[in-house]
Amino acid sequence: MIAVDTNILVYAHRADSSRRAKANRIVTGPADGSSLWSIPWPCLHEFLAIATHPRIYDPPTPLADALRQIQCWMESPTLVMLGEGEDFFPGWAEVLSNSGVAGAAVLDARVAAICLRHGVEKLFSADRDFSRFADLRTENPLLG
Repeated sequence: MIAVDTNILVYAHRADSSRRAKANRIVTGPADGSSLWSIPWPCLHEFLAIATHPRIYDPPTPLADALRQIQCWMESPTLVMLGEGEDFFPGWAEVLSNSGVAGAAVLDARVAAICLRHGVEKLFSADRDFSRFADLRTENPLLG
């Protein structure tokens, strides 16, 4: 199962993104397909925070539009939403310890730990910071 990171979701959603067409294909391919795909819950939280932020986008995406976009993704019958669960802490602590990250990168470690916990085979992301998590296979599908 693949997982989709925040930046791919934002690029797929924002009409003013130069990466929109490619990112949209990356998201709609699995959404319209028969194989399971996933979005970690923290990535949807970040999507809302970024897409609706007035200092990032002018104009920002209205909250109602961003929520409709999330609803559309969630209507995919093959989408699996990934979360922490009760036994999340030991895996997260291991990812943090192994990577040595701190500060803002702790949020990336959270996404990495969620993906590893759920057996994600590959995380689609344009964020090179995920390379710090050796156990998580990542791919930037926007390259090439």
